Amino acid sequence: AKHAGLVEMSEMLPARRARGPNEPGGLSFGHMADIVQTSRKFRDDPCKIALETCAAASMLYDQIWLGGYMSGGVGFTMYATAAYTNNIVDDDLYASTEYGWDKYKLGVGKNVAPSIDVIKDIGTWGTLYGLELYENYPTALEDHFGGSQRATVVSVASAAATSIATGNSNAGLS
Repeated sequence: AKHAGLVEMSEMLPARRARGPNEPGGLSFGHMADIVQTSRKFRDDPCKIALETCAAASMLYDQIWLGGYMSGGVGFTMYATAAYTNNIVDDDLYASTEYGWDKYKLGVGKNVAPSIDVIKDIGTWGTLYGLELYENYPTALEDHFGGSQRATVVSVASAAATSIATGNSNAGLS
């Protein structure tokens, strides 16, 4: 596309995977967070901001770029995953964020230092909460077939909640 050649926001992927500069796979996660404009309308809802950014990144990286171009397609199940896991991811993220905020007396704009204990605490709580949802609702467990879908749902929520509580995106990656 003409506009993609003019914007030049993306980096080149590693040589064995690259087609050229400015390809979608080279768009950094930091740019994705800026591209998604949810923070302009919902400043006081960091969970919604994280969810919308994750949805856009999933669409661009997993479904379009890495899923379609790199692996030759991932099939309908991965294309539909975002739609039928949506409420569970939302519930897990909001619950995990509230846990972190309540335990460490935080709120919007207030963060706790990202120590390994804090990261393990919020991450473990969020993961257990997400897995308990699957135990409490067996139809969700059946619907989200395959461990990779369940792992993605639980890890997205736990990682985002940890990042929101600490104000550090790298803490969520731990």
